[in-house]
Amino acid sequence: MASRDGALARAARHFDDRSEGGFRALLARLVAIPSTSQEAAHAPDLDRYLRTGIAPWIERLGFAWRIHPNPVDGLGPILTAERIEAPGAPTVLLYGHGDTVRGLDEQWRAGLSPWRLTEEGDRLYGRGTADNKGQHALNLAALEAVLAERGGRLGANVKLVIETAEERGSGGLREFVAANRDLLAADALIASDGPRVSPAVPTITTGSRGTYHFDLAVRLRAGGVHSGHWGGLTADPAILLAHALASMADGNGRLLVRDLLPARLPEAVRAALAGCAVEPGGEAAAIEPGWGEPGLTAAEKLYGWNALIVLSLLSGRPENPVNAVAPDAVAHCQIRYTVDTDPAGFEAALRRHLDRHGLERVRIENAGVRMNASRTAPDHPWVSWARASMTRSLGRPGAASAGPAVRVIPNSSGGLPGDVFAEHLGVPLVWVPHGHNGCRQHGPDEHLLAGTAREGILAFAGLWWDLGEPGTPGHE
Repeated sequence: MASRDGALARAARHFDDRSEGGFRALLARLVAIPSTSQEAAHAPDLDRYLRTGIAPWIERLGFAWRIHPNPVDGLGPILTAERIEAPGAPTVLLYGHGDTVRGLDEQWRAGLSPWRLTEEGDRLYGRGTADNKGQHALNLAALEAVLAERGGRLGANVKLVIETAEERGSGGLREFVAANRDLLAADALIASDGPRVSPAVPTITTGSRGTYHFDLAVRLRAGGVHSGHWGGLTADPAILLAHALASMADGNGRLLVRDLLPARLPEAVRAALAGCAVEPGGEAAAIEPGWGEPGLTAAEKLYGWNALIVLSLLSGRPENPVNAVAPDAVAHCQIRYTVDTDPAGFEAALRRHLDRHGLERVRIENAGVRMNASRTAPDHPWVSWARASMTRSLGRPGAASAGPAVRVIPNSSGGLPGDVFAEHLGVPLVWVPHGHNGCRQHGPDEHLLAGTAREGILAFAGLWWDLGEPGTPGHE
């Protein structure tokens, strides 16, 4: 007789299977498609990922699928699919992105390649293993296990969106979702991207921080001038830019432009993050307790506050310095912000700040939001339902099947396009990340932790099973 435990056992066996029919072989095939959206030469691979990597698989699972051109010229296509068993039954929208950042092949350590899955200990290396191929593959593999256990039935409806421009700010996704509200209508978005709060703690996030980008530019002359004849006589744009950056954040990373910050940490956010420990795992970076906003915990800084980051800084020719006062200097900067601040006022706040410090020659260029912030209430019924399901699947402290607690946080630290679905479809956001902060996504040696991934497939097998049972919000 079909059972929930049987579905979870099937999912576990699939993950543990080292044969050509197991999860690792599936992930290896997806990783081998170099579907980076950041290099024009790989544009055909974006379509190939959807058409050959995903479409045949989901068709076997009973989905009707279609690949759509991106509404924005030059950006990758979007796959939609639906598996409708009964109109009016609970319907979940599953999201993922098949594009990756650049491979950065030459930066990976010896023995590793971005487009080849390599397993070492608990790590599954390869570009997209964590961001995001491995994450949406786990969710679909879990669905396959539940369908097999139930003899091909789910008892609910599933819709799917996989885009291929997420690493370019999800360009075109907003327009596409707005134009296809009926096609994508659902009760909730339940999907996976980003990291857990720590590798050992199953996590639900109900939104994400937004990303606001801008250039600080000092452009003084058409070309460089001799450093011996002009040094000390004419303004150096790099020095002016350095003063601008130093005026915006102190030596411990505290943001000094206070109009770029929330007025306060909301009490609901503080309560949700009480006792939340952030443990990146791995050797990617160290958490420095004194860095950032004083008086906040690491979790509050990461999930409840705004941060300024300098993504690039350039003046002169670093690869071949010449004896000249450079003509210009540019810093590309980013603000990671929560829904508790309005980015519409960021550029004006930056301008006021620079002018107050006598830095009128520092220009603000190319300013704007790349991804909007989003947040569903952490106590929303769909969030509570998902948390109860995951707790049942993965165990709970003190129970006979002891396991990790499930942590709900108000938004993830990174950017996700959840706002697009919340705004145009009105769905609550339930993100269940399978990654960790030390996974090196966006850099060399990206990897997925096998132990965390195994818990992820079990968590989603339980979610899919429970979706077909009585008790889902609005369908009791």
